[in-house]
Amino acid sequence: MGHHRIIVGHDGQCYVKNQDMQSLSPKRPSKPPWLRVKLPSGPVCDHVKRLIQSKNLHTVCEEARCPNLGECWGCGTATFLILGDSCTRSCRFCSVKHMERFPADHHGDFLLLCSPSGRYSANRQQIVDEQAREAQDLTDAVVAMNLKHVVVTSVTRDDLPGGGASAFVQVINCVHVKAPGCTVEVLVPDFGGKRSSVAAVVQATPDIFGHNVETVPRLYPAVRPQARYRRSLSVLAVAKEIDPLVVTKSGFMVGLGENREEVIEVMENLRTVNCDILTIGQYLCPGKEQLPVVRYYEPEEFIAMKEVALELGFRWVESGPLVRSSYRAEAQAAALISGKKQRQRGISRP
Repeated sequence: MGHHRIIVGHDGQCYVKNQDMQSLSPKRPSKPPWLRVKLPSGPVCDHVKRLIQSKNLHTVCEEARCPNLGECWGCGTATFLILGDSCTRSCRFCSVKHMERFPADHHGDFLLLCSPSGRYSANRQQIVDEQAREAQDLTDAVVAMNLKHVVVTSVTRDDLPGGGASAFVQVINCVHVKAPGCTVEVLVPDFGGKRSSVAAVVQATPDIFGHNVETVPRLYPAVRPQARYRRSLSVLAVAKEIDPLVVTKSGFMVGLGENREEVIEVMENLRTVNCDILTIGQYLCPGKEQLPVVRYYEPEEFIAMKEVALELGFRWVESGPLVRSSYRAEAQAAALISGKKQRQRGISRP
């Protein structure tokens, strides 16, 4: 019986190569039992779903069918998706809808912009007003849900001036005013590498500033073709330069074809830019159009990666098959936000 080796082809697909036959055939490993979990349900989930729908909001928890939804909502944490549900990027691990960019006019701006509700308009003030309403509705939901910690993320919006940074600023400011006891975490796109956009968000004083590197640099062309690994690292570096007190956070998936040395290299790179929090989770293919899973990691391997990360100096590490960016986010905020930062925000802790 010949040996088999799993490889990733030029088309991004996963194949198994038989060294005797020298043939290639598609290979999709079976999902292991520790990843077969029931979707959350119950009165708490039903109540939160109704509230979110009444505000016409989107949550990543629902959009991604996160298995940790019930646990997070029950602990007073939720992750909201702003700036609509269509992305100008086409990352091959993600199932979010793709939106084409529009041609630039002679001023360098885009002729048509997409509002959070999905409507296209050339009226910039209309877009700004709708973003303000979205911030108000999101904050109302935060208050109604009595959240201790809110995570705000977005699709990538290369069509918007500043990449949509102003929408994050509006949400942060609104939550600070209406729900001062709630800590705010943002998980931002790379804003096309615009330092001014990163600065605007950081200066709005989120408690945690996050940006995910997602995978190892070698796999970027296949996994994140419109992103750049060094650009993502620079987003985190700039955030720390602007506000040394802000807690920074990043995460990546495993199971896309990376090796152990590459995983450790990413951890080391993140520590070089003083990243505080790291999340590591198993990549799960969301559909036939996305990249297949190359390998499912054993739970013990996630424990080993966490140990390495802690040795490298991360202040908090979540590493497990079902870990996602906002998993146990409230606990991270409560443990890591400095007393000085809390006093600046007017947050009191017992």
